[in-house]
Amino acid sequence: MSKMNETKKKPAVKLIGEDGNAFAIIGKCKRVLKKAGMHDEAEAFVKEATSGDYNGVLAAAMKYCEVD
Repeated sequence: MSKMNETKKKPAVKLIGEDGNAFAIIGKCKRVLKKAGMHDEAEAFVKEATSGDYNGVLAAAMKYCEVD
């Protein structure tokens, strides 16, 4: 994980049963990361999540957040 600090705990985000739109997922994960004080990780997440397809969005969400 390039930008993800190994000592920081990944914040939890609930995606199951929520809006499955890629932009909704990106927005929710970004808000959770920023709320956890992980501003650099939030920006890295958005960059990674928007660089590919829908599966890339989900992979980035699971990389930066504890997805439920």
